Amino acid sequence: MFGTLGMPELIVIFVIALIVFGPRKLPELGKSLGRSIAEFKKAVNDMHSTLEDEIRIDAQKAAATVGGVSDRAVSPADDTASSSGVRG
Repeated sequence: MFGTLGMPELIVIFVIALIVFGPRKLPELGKSLGRSIAEFKKAVNDMHSTLEDEIRIDAQKAAATVGGVSDRAVSPADDTASSSGVRG
């Protein structure tokens, strides 16, 4: 909708911010905005890595469950008991 901001647009935004906040307050606002953006990126990266870890753990549990079910279904002990005629 808005597209990318070019140099003229950034200059207009900077001039308006300079008029509204003044030259003394503008560096403080820039620092706090930079810190906020860095903190937001860190939180997003942490959430992303946590989500990937949970998905990996769930996939490992699912693979172990599927592997365990197939091992129990065709167990060598069951196979020898049924072929020898011993019923339990």
